[in-house]
Amino acid sequence: MKVLVVDDEPDVARLISISFGMQQPNWEILATAEGEEALDLVEQKQPDVVLLDVGLPDTEGFEVLKQIRLFSDVPVIMLTVRDDEMSKVRGLELGADDYITKPFGHLELLARVRAVLRRAQALPLEHEEPFVGDDLVIDFARREVLRREQPVALSATEYRLLYHLVRNAGHVLTHETLLARVWGREYTDEINYLKVYISRLRAKLENDPHAPEHILTEHGVGYLFRK
Repeated sequence: MKVLVVDDEPDVARLISISFGMQQPNWEILATAEGEEALDLVEQKQPDVVLLDVGLPDTEGFEVLKQIRLFSDVPVIMLTVRDDEMSKVRGLELGADDYITKPFGHLELLARVRAVLRRAQALPLEHEEPFVGDDLVIDFARREVLRREQPVALSATEYRLLYHLVRNAGHVLTHETLLARVWGREYTDEINYLKVYISRLRAKLENDPHAPEHILTEHGVGYLFRK
């Protein structure tokens, strides 16, 4: 397991390396303080998860995340001293999988890393029957999504969210249920996570994301996938 730490504070990378090494001695920790080098490492070393600081000396962490998402679906956890909702939403909209605010406990960070890795690796069951609609085909056995016969690239989190919606097609799933199933029980208050990822799915799957035909909102309750 490879973890890439992108942070301009040497102490942060060193402490993460020490604390993770005590809990997961077989994990390899890579570290850099530069956004450009981080992009090279993601491409060349293919880490399993990236811990990305928002404030970097050569570029903003959000820009690094944006560039990563052009070529990789590696799970990314943003590290930042900012705790405002707009920063969180911006990171999620750019494709971050989670967000943790400094200062943080290293056991908490390790738990979040493990949760992100579980989501990336524990993909939905493969025996589910494909969903076939007028313009949308979702084949869980092949892990393939087609819209108008063209493949749609989904991140692990997007795919897992879609799986739970389709598997319960015609039934409203509450915000809390979706958050617990996709992100974990400790995320049931993170409504922004769900809103952002529903928006991302609609942008990829709906003819008009502002007037969705498949992923519908039950205001104040949750979402459903229309059969």
